[in-house]
Amino acid sequence: MKLLFAHGWGFDRRFWDSLTALLPDWEYVADDRGYFGATLTPEIGGPCLAVTHSFGTMRVLADPPPGLAGLVAINGFERFTALPGKPGAAVRVVDRMLRRFEADPRAVLAEFRRTCGAEESFGEIDPVPLQADLLRLRDARPPLPRVPVVVLQGGRDPLLPADMRAATFTGCDVHRLDHQTAGHLLPLENPGLCAQAVRGAMAALV
Repeated sequence: MKLLFAHGWGFDRRFWDSLTALLPDWEYVADDRGYFGATLTPEIGGPCLAVTHSFGTMRVLADPPPGLAGLVAINGFERFTALPGKPGAAVRVVDRMLRRFEADPRAVLAEFRRTCGAEESFGEIDPVPLQADLLRLRDARPPLPRVPVVVLQGGRDPLLPADMRAATFTGCDVHRLDHQTAGHLLPLENPGLCAQAVRGAMAALV
C-alpha cells in the first residue's frame, strides 16, 4: 500500500515534507498543481491511501486513482462553498478573491496564505492554475468517496466554519478527529498528529 499526497490551493508538494519525514515505512508520491513551477501528476499503481489537505481533497475526489483504498482528509472537504442545506464558506468570499485576482494575483495569494497562518515568502507564481482552481473551489462538487475516510480538522480553522467541518463527508464511512486549538495548516502545525492519523488509517486497511 502506497501513500498519495495532494496539497491544497496556494501550496505545493513541499507542503508535505514535515509529515512524510515521519512516515518512513511507506512509499509515497506527491502531486503538484504547478502554482510555483512545473506540474507533477504522478502515476500510482496498485492500492493507495490518499492523504489530502484542504482543496487537495476535492482534487482527489474529482479524479481518484484506480486503486484508492482510503482517504485521510486533513482540513479537507468535498465542497467548499455553501449550498442550500449544505454548510460551507460564503460564495462571496471566493467571488471577491476572483475579482481581485485579475488585477493582482500575488496579493490575493499572499493574503490567503497569511490567513491560513503561512507567513513565509514564495517565489514566482503561475496564475493560470491558481485562477482555474479558485473557480473549482467556488463551484465544484465532486462525488463522495466510497472508501473509508478519516477527517482531521482544526478547531480554530479560519477558513472552514464549524458547521461545515462537522458536516463534511456526511453519509460516508467516516472517522472524525479534531484538534481543538489547531488552524488550517495541520500538517505544518502538528505533523505528529497527522502521522498518527495516517498510520491508523493504513493499519485499518491492511
